[in-house]
Amino acid sequence: MHIKLLRVLFLIICFNFSFAQKKETLLTIEGESVSSKEFLKLYNKNLDLVKDENQKQLDNYLELFVNYKLKLKEAENLGLNEDANYKREFENYKKQLTKNYLSDNQVTEALVKEAYDRMRYDIKAYHILIINNTEEEDTLLTYNKLLDYRKILANEGFEVAKTKYHNGETILVEDLGYFSAFKMVYDFESAAYNTNPGEISMPFKTDFGYHVVKVDEKRPSRGTATAAHIMVSVKQNDTTINPEERINEIYKKLLQGENFEALAKQFSDDKSSARNGGKLRAFKSGQLSSIVFENAAFALNKDEITKPVKTKFGWHIIKLIDKQPIQSFNELKPKLESQVKRDARSKLINSAMVKELAKHYKINKNPKIISYFQPILKDAYFSGKFNLPKDFKTESPVITVNDSIYTNNDFLQYLKAKQRNYMRQQTTVKKVLETEFELFYEQSVLDFREKNLVNENEDFADILKEYKDGLLLFELMEKEIWNKASKDSIGLKNYYNINKSKYKWEDRVDVVIASAGTKEIAERVKNLIGSGKTVNNIKTILNTDEKQNIIFTSGLFEKSNPKLPEDLEFKKGTSMVYEHNQGFQVYDIKDVLPSGFKTLKEARGTVVNDYQNQIEEQWLEGLRRKYRVEVNNKVLKRIKSKLNN
Repeated sequence: MHIKLLRVLFLIICFNFSFAQKKETLLTIEGESVSSKEFLKLYNKNLDLVKDENQKQLDNYLELFVNYKLKLKEAENLGLNEDANYKREFENYKKQLTKNYLSDNQVTEALVKEAYDRMRYDIKAYHILIINNTEEEDTLLTYNKLLDYRKILANEGFEVAKTKYHNGETILVEDLGYFSAFKMVYDFESAAYNTNPGEISMPFKTDFGYHVVKVDEKRPSRGTATAAHIMVSVKQNDTTINPEERINEIYKKLLQGENFEALAKQFSDDKSSARNGGKLRAFKSGQLSSIVFENAAFALNKDEITKPVKTKFGWHIIKLIDKQPIQSFNELKPKLESQVKRDARSKLINSAMVKELAKHYKINKNPKIISYFQPILKDAYFSGKFNLPKDFKTESPVITVNDSIYTNNDFLQYLKAKQRNYMRQQTTVKKVLETEFELFYEQSVLDFREKNLVNENEDFADILKEYKDGLLLFELMEKEIWNKASKDSIGLKNYYNINKSKYKWEDRVDVVIASAGTKEIAERVKNLIGSGKTVNNIKTILNTDEKQNIIFTSGLFEKSNPKLPEDLEFKKGTSMVYEHNQGFQVYDIKDVLPSGFKTLKEARGTVVNDYQNQIEEQWLEGLRRKYRVEVNNKVLKRIKSKLNN
């Protein structure tokens, strides 16, 4: 799924045009007009994204645009736009996108400010949760149970409460550690932030069940840390490496004054950060998947390093580069707005949005609807049944929004969907109807807004069409190109054989690398290797409990590998001392493997990609023959003149 989404996004970036309004026609494809406005909007929007200078030329870009339109034409011709999976995925995206356009700005602003104020503090808390099980527990019984549990938590402490009540299934008693805004569901977050340190909340409900929360501490946010690390993975391809021994060897070298960044480049197994001297992206409390790593980093002062620290990923030595306080409200505001619209806060935004929409829509409510439905729900609703009268008026309007009607049957189905929430609850049918009718009213107004949003909001229509076309193009490319190339074993083999010269290994060496912090130590290693000493012999001679002078690495490396100096002489035997990666190395070359052809298995990923490109080129030539493309050269000339001026 992640690969699919990335490819869809890539296709959108490459061909990201807006919902076209009919202007002068630039070209036609099988008689269908494509406007100059549509083309120009695409060209101007993506000009900076195109790295190939040739594609920035208008004629070349027009070719790309025509190819894109031809692919969409072919997708529709094949009926891919009617595929059930395609429709389902598009509708899911549409629902997510719609949420961003159904909001009240004033309410959003207040919720964003509240979220920021909460982010300025981290809360450490415990909670007791009785998980929702309406078939066995009613609200009053659950509430009273929690009051009893709350007394134990208050008087005897967390550990006693956990021992007595936690069963891991229906009752959870948990230490939640530190968290801030957006780390918990909104109702829980609000209860926690409204409880003073040392106090316990009264029972409250979330979608998970009924809770009490004890706030242990409320501290100012630790802000953002930027750190570097040297990691030795617990999983090693090199069987001579013991991870704990290796990290301690590196730590000794650091204590001896060797450069952290140089050692990270030489020895860290985190390849993504090693090339940058171990530097990681900045992170906040709760953002990393390792609390151990996070706490160790935040405990440091600038430029300090930790002793070796173990996490589930391996052993680390962490260096703090910088710590920054939480960003200002204005800096974080755009991100917070997006988060607010995605979580439970959106319910509050929806209510405000409905009030605003009601000023612009013609809305009517049936004033008799509650009295009409009371006998239908009476007695039976809480046990899961309905008492529908024989003359139930299915199509009678409950709510009308402009020209859309939401009927008795719509409200009935809505009530059925909510029925389970009220089973065995201590309430009345009238209260249920009053509550749910208001929610049904909000849902109906927002439903009307959603269905008409494409006509009411041009930006929404633009983005929706971008994704729709990108997703359709993905389905087409997967069917016609990507799957064919990867599954066509005979064609792939033939392509490989014809283009074998493209897939070659560089010269490689099977080598043992000795890394030292000084040239003098490296020279001693070179002499010891020359005298026939083994790696273990040399370690014993040069390394002590107090001092780590040498670290060995072995493997098969191509000439361009960053572990090797560019001027390393590829011949068997012991090399001279090289100064490389801010250290000194000796290379004991066991074997030299000259450049040669990769097998199909070794080069498969690259071969499949190249084969796909060939299939796509041939396929596009076929589409050019299949569909008639006519360019209006007068319009194209005017576009060129306009852009040149």
